[in-house]
Amino acid sequence: MVIGTFRRLLRGSIITSSASAGGATAAGTTTDSGSSLESTAATDEPLDICLLSYRSNPYSGGQGVYVKYLSRALTDLGHSVDVLSGKPYPDLDDDVGLVKLPGENVVDELDRLGQFEPSYLRDPLALYEWLSALTGGFPDPYVFGWQVVDYFEEHRPAYDVIHDNQSLCHGLHTLRDRGHPVVATVHHPITVDRDAALEAADDWTERLLIRRWYSFLRMQREVVRDLPHVLTVSESAKHRTVTDFGADPESIRVVHNGIDTELFEPVDRAPDPDRPRVMTTVSADVPLKGARHLLEAFAAVRETIDAELVVVGEFDEGGDCDRLVSELGLADAIETHSEISYERMVELYGTADVAVIPSIYEGFGLPAGEALACGVP
Repeated sequence: MVIGTFRRLLRGSIITSSASAGGATAAGTTTDSGSSLESTAATDEPLDICLLSYRSNPYSGGQGVYVKYLSRALTDLGHSVDVLSGKPYPDLDDDVGLVKLPGENVVDELDRLGQFEPSYLRDPLALYEWLSALTGGFPDPYVFGWQVVDYFEEHRPAYDVIHDNQSLCHGLHTLRDRGHPVVATVHHPITVDRDAALEAADDWTERLLIRRWYSFLRMQREVVRDLPHVLTVSESAKHRTVTDFGADPESIRVVHNGIDTELFEPVDRAPDPDRPRVMTTVSADVPLKGARHLLEAFAAVRETIDAELVVVGEFDEGGDCDRLVSELGLADAIETHSEISYERMVELYGTADVAVIPSIYEGFGLPAGEALACGVP
């Protein structure tokens, strides 16, 4: 039963819809064997699918975007989809089920010590989450996994397949041991983020804190090595998953993300010839995204051209990029937009002369595809 379900899963349903994770339709998408996924998926019976996402912010980072569009595409194919998510919760279509798993979300609070509640003493998982965050760790993937296991123990849902969105948690082992079919998406191994942060660190104390934060990678490495079915979004991401996580390349299938070309399409562009506009997307204010390099280059451009930088997202207040904006005297030349709709993003692309994606590394890079789909160089 498990193998049969995975065969249907990998042959059609999840594969077809994962190509729609950025919003694109799956028509004409093919597997690496060349067969049409659309025609293959049409022969499959509808599945009851559970998507796992430990954090699903619809405005920051790509996980919330991936879950939104993947769940939509799966339901469009006739499947039944529930999303089990930790905080922050995703923005989903009405016909997609959402199970909001509890969590303290301590890592998002500056005063982590003050987040302690006496009830934690009766809840080992909540106590672990608080202690881990208090000491500089990132407990969310680990805690989420055991919350999922608890949910399955209490409610005993009968899903045909469980699709993990890169929590890569120990809880997946438990679910598999209990007979649940599991597949996981690795957008790229977070070792890439860790290494970029370490390279940008100023001293050994900062590097020590970075290693503490990314200590969950040991768990993810162990889990990926044991999973027989892994999806990733590009050949580059597959290569890094093999080299960084030690995953079996035979267990990994590449399924490219897509772009919703009904939404992201060329618009009547009206750039200002007197003040060229450069547009960029900051999904996370971390070294991997390369915003610092863009700011330095933009400052050099402004020595001869009165250009404007349009930032979709925001820099962390008091962070490196925020300080750099002040140091370079760029505050009056930067326009920021946070938590905006995709429709508004398309409008902004219509005012841009060029889009810049300064990331040091991307497993796929949706912003580049979205800009190109809008006809922006």
